[in-house]
Parts: sequence; C-alpha cells; structure tokens
Amino acid sequence: MKICVFRLQTHQWCFLLCNVILFHALLFGGDIVEEFLLQSSPAAYTDRFVLEVRERARKLDLTETRLNTSQIYPINTEPCLHHQDLLILTLVLSSPGNSSQREVVRNSWANQTSAHSVAVRTLFFLRSSHLGAELDMIREESARYGDIVQFEGGVLRGNWKRGHWEQVKMALRWILLFCPQARFIVLSEDSVYLNLPALTSYLLRLRTHPDDLYLGRVIHRAAPERDPDKPHYLPYQVYPEKYLPDYCSGPAFLLSQDVVRKVYVAAEDVSLPLPSDVLIGLCARRAGVVATHSARFSGDRHIRYNPCCYNFLFSSAGMELSGVSCVWMSTLQMGHFLLVASH
Repeated sequence: MKICVFRLQTHQWCFLLCNVILFHALLFGGDIVEEFLLQSSPAAYTDRFVLEVRERARKLDLTETRLNTSQIYPINTEPCLHHQDLLILTLVLSSPGNSSQREVVRNSWANQTSAHSVAVRTLFFLRSSHLGAELDMIREESARYGDIVQFEGGVLRGNWKRGHWEQVKMALRWILLFCPQARFIVLSEDSVYLNLPALTSYLLRLRTHPDDLYLGRVIHRAAPERDPDKPHYLPYQVYPEKYLPDYCSGPAFLLSQDVVRKVYVAAEDVSLPLPSDVLIGLCARRAGVVATHSARFSGDRHIRYNPCCYNFLFSSAGMELSGVSCVWMSTLQMGHFLLVASH
C-alpha cells in the first residue's frame, strides 16, 4: 500500500491559518465586542436610597429567623456544613413535577463537586406542592440524593410570574441563612446546561476582589410592554420610566454573595408584574449594583452543540433532556481524550 504525503507550501499554510482565524472571529468576535461595550464601570454611590439599601444589607442579621426555618423550608439540606470554602453554589429552580429534568441534570453537569481543585455544589430549589403523591416522591428523592430544598409558600395558581418571583426571593433568603460561605451563587433553571469548569476558571482569574458582581447576558435598554393585551403589560402609572433596568437574562446568571444580600434587602417592597430576572435587575439597580455582561452566558437562547462552543460557553438554555445527556457524554469523552493526550 502506497501512502501519499502532501506537502503544503507556505502560502497554503497561511491560507488555512487565515481561515481558522476567520472562523473563530465570526464565531466569537461579535459577542466579544458586545461584551466590551457593555462592561460595567465602577460606580460612585451618591444616591441616598442606594446608600440606605447597602447599609441595611451590611447590617442584615437573620440569626433569629434561622430557628424557625423548618416550617419555611420543610425539606432542606445544608451544603456549607461540609464545604466551608465553597466557590460556586448553583441553585437550580425547578417545579415539583419536573423529576425527569432533575434526574438528567443530576446525572450530568450537576454531578460535579469540584472544578479546578475548588469546591462547587448544585442543589435543586422547589416550591411547595399540594399533591400528596408528588410530595411523597419529592421526599423520597431528597432522601436518596440529598440535593433538594423545598420552601413552603402559596402556589399562586394562574400567576406564574408572582409565584416564580416568590421562589427566587425564598432562594435568596435560603442562601443567606444556610450558605453565606459560598462566594458566588448561580441561579439557573432545569432546562439549562452549565459549564462549571469554564465558569470556575473565569472566577479564579479575576484580578480584583469580586464584590458587586452580577454577571450574565445583559439585556440593555429593553422597553416595558405598554400594550394591555400583551402578557407582560406594565402600565405607565406603575412604571413611568422609558426603559427597564439593565438585567441579566433569567435562565442562568451569577451573583456574588454580597449581591445576594443587597438584592434580598432591596426586594422587600418590590412587587411589579415583571419576570423575575427583570426584578432582580431592578433590585440590583436599587442597591447600586451594575449588571456585568458576559457573552459566554447564552441568556434565553439555545446554542446548538459544538465542542468548541461548549468549551467556551458558560451556559446554554432550552436544552432537551436527551441533549443534556449527549453534551455531557461528549464532554466526558473529550476530557478523557485530553487527559490521555497529555500523558
């Protein structure tokens, strides 16, 4: 058998190299430029209300309320008892009936307890259920895996936005009560794929002490819905501003621990008929926290799987169950290949 070896000339190598560079420029260039333009700048806190919120957050003490939490969080787990130096705690907001989604997430990216030699942990945060059979299944799931937190609150039938906002606020409260040691919090959904190693690597490379970090795909200068026939209708009398505050798109975003505290305090009197991610942005603005844009979060977009993209991205939304499993298996195989190659 005769093997032919093709030798490329210098100009041919240059042509191939230029094509590779052009491909990656088209793939990531727009997002990188967008990220640069939307970077937050240091804020000077001169507004009296902002200073008041930040001071209240600094003095916030929930020690006494911790004694009565068994009724508020009937199913609970405390990851920080075993991880005093937890870098990332991910709370996946899930509905009681989404056991299949939780199982897939649990057996894929949420299975990681460390990344780059630092501790990470993922829990599922559920609202209450009035169905006896569903409650029994959740208790069994919690006993088996030890990664469920459920809060007791109204289901608020027919008002999904209010119910979801209540779930988010109770999640923030739980973080302050049971995991104040976690340096960063990711709020996510059970249809999202998270790249924890990439996110961990990014956080470990931050040069400055990451206070006031509110990181995600920032929605900039979105106009409130003024059409009363639309689902997100916001009357001018309730919200007279021309634009909504900058906010990180809801399927996945990151907060530093101090921002969790500030947003929780600012959220005490916020009840606008808006999606939870917008309300988080509103509370962050009230606390003087500026959203930081990262193009590596997909926002509410689903990114079609590509090994190069998924090695770079922090998140991809709208994942099907089979898609999460396939991406995870591919990631494991790629990791094994790299490990073998390095040896």
